[in-house]
Amino acid sequence: MKATQFFISTLKDAPADAEVVSHKLMMRAGFIKRLGAGIYNYMPMGLRVIRKVENIIREEMNRAGAVELLMPVVQPAELWQETGRFEKMGPELLRVKDRHGRDFIIQPTSEEVVTDIARQELRSYRQLPKNFYHIQTKFRDERRPRFGVMRGREFTMKDAYSFDRDAESAGRSYDAMFQAYCRIFDRMGLQYRAVAADTGAIGGDRSHEFQVIADTGEDAIIYCPTSDYAANIELAEALAPQGARPSATQSMAKVPTPGKSTCEDVAALLGLPLTQTVKSLVLAADETDDSGAVIKSQIWLLLVRGDHDLNEVKAGKIEGLKNGWRFATAGEIVEHFGCKPGYLGPIGLKGVKIVADRTVAQMADFVCGANEADFHLSGVNWGCDLPEPDLVADIRNVVAGDLSPDGKGVLAIQRGIEVGHVFYLGTKYSKAMNATFLDENGKPALMEMGCFGIGVTRTVAAAIEQGHDARGIIWPDAIAPFTVVLCPIGMDRSAEVKTAAETLYAELQALGVDVLLDDRGERPGAMFADWELIGVPHRVVLSDRGLKEGQVEYQGRRDEAATKLALADVVAHLKARLKA
Repeated sequence: MKATQFFISTLKDAPADAEVVSHKLMMRAGFIKRLGAGIYNYMPMGLRVIRKVENIIREEMNRAGAVELLMPVVQPAELWQETGRFEKMGPELLRVKDRHGRDFIIQPTSEEVVTDIARQELRSYRQLPKNFYHIQTKFRDERRPRFGVMRGREFTMKDAYSFDRDAESAGRSYDAMFQAYCRIFDRMGLQYRAVAADTGAIGGDRSHEFQVIADTGEDAIIYCPTSDYAANIELAEALAPQGARPSATQSMAKVPTPGKSTCEDVAALLGLPLTQTVKSLVLAADETDDSGAVIKSQIWLLLVRGDHDLNEVKAGKIEGLKNGWRFATAGEIVEHFGCKPGYLGPIGLKGVKIVADRTVAQMADFVCGANEADFHLSGVNWGCDLPEPDLVADIRNVVAGDLSPDGKGVLAIQRGIEVGHVFYLGTKYSKAMNATFLDENGKPALMEMGCFGIGVTRTVAAAIEQGHDARGIIWPDAIAPFTVVLCPIGMDRSAEVKTAAETLYAELQALGVDVLLDDRGERPGAMFADWELIGVPHRVVLSDRGLKEGQVEYQGRRDEAATKLALADVVAHLKARLKA
């Protein structure tokens, strides 16, 4: 490709609404143009990256035995009503009506459609296993789209769906996809971790996220540097402190804490470590009738140590909260505690279920709210001042330094961006949609399913978040818009430069190298700045002065300085760098 035949549109400054690095650089490098909130045009330079990401995904999915098809963006609501997701999914699901008043949705994912295909086409165990995938536009009506394509409303995703005869076979399909995903992200040249994850709204029993490592990532990845343990913050287990609970050494006392409503403020006032305080969080679980009206609400008090945070996903797995919970209202709190938030505690309560985090259950002589404004209780002990909690459970986020659940070290935390997710669904969708096949005995059985997604456009943004510097993007070779750029200085004025550049260009093209010849006639500074911003991994500069000495300058995008090479050696040098 020659630059004059292509479309290059760079900006000196990013738009004011661009928040994160990837958004700023994609806008500046001319990869995307904003059309509406969370909706972007993918310009030629950006589309080349997307297509390279898609091609790697497609090759590895095919290699793993998946079969490509294409499902529509617009889907009839009836299928989503079969699974109940038409009502349950909430405002993120964009619902539309056609001219006849029939309901449709703009797909955020395709479990229903692919299950409908399977129940019509896969009739016998002899047709299983099958794995269907497509790469298609998705739409999720985000409340507040932000971060460019990282959290846009319209995006491209590869989603795959496996169908198996039993759980054992489904496990093999899951493992095959897990390995395929590892190959995909390895080939893309990205640093990533596969972490155990909560299945969330998709449902199912087994789940892993693929997280691209980036300091700017939204997600916290929990891992053990001395073992293979890795999980996301929602799933990572916080073990109970080792050893028995310490014996009580203090008597409970009511202490004034005027205006001190946080654990941090109370600890500072009393001259105690924050780890000696207990934080109270009040939840409510509503019981409803068939019409959805609330019959009654059970109030729950969840206790975590003052320096810890509640893990809401873990809280939602507690028996009694599994079917949904909310934070209690101010009125409910006053009714059950006789006090406003900030001074709440577990002593003297009636009709409130108390759940203590594992760490809190091991604490002695702790400080908690007195259920009276401007007062706390110190020297509180289980079994002495209050009965043992109704339940002890892991309900907090882990922190760096916690013991690893596998017993092989302590936990560390790094940031990541989720770009892929694999789920073992079981029969969640096949049961809802009666997707059955005939087994060896001629009896109908439900298909076991898995689903496997990769955010294509999100992967592009994540790669930029991982690879950039003050000058612009640093792409891995495999997904760069162009692998090599030739920068001839004064090509429009020097026949020698023009001839050498076009000869080298033709030679690299013949070798199958994805090369671009910048024949725009730009000044060296502007030309170099463009390609550093765009992030092409390998640059070769040709100039009159250099050619007179039989030399060109090569510089990798990550290199500190250029290297002078003999013109005759540059192709071999590039081949070696590209192979590496």
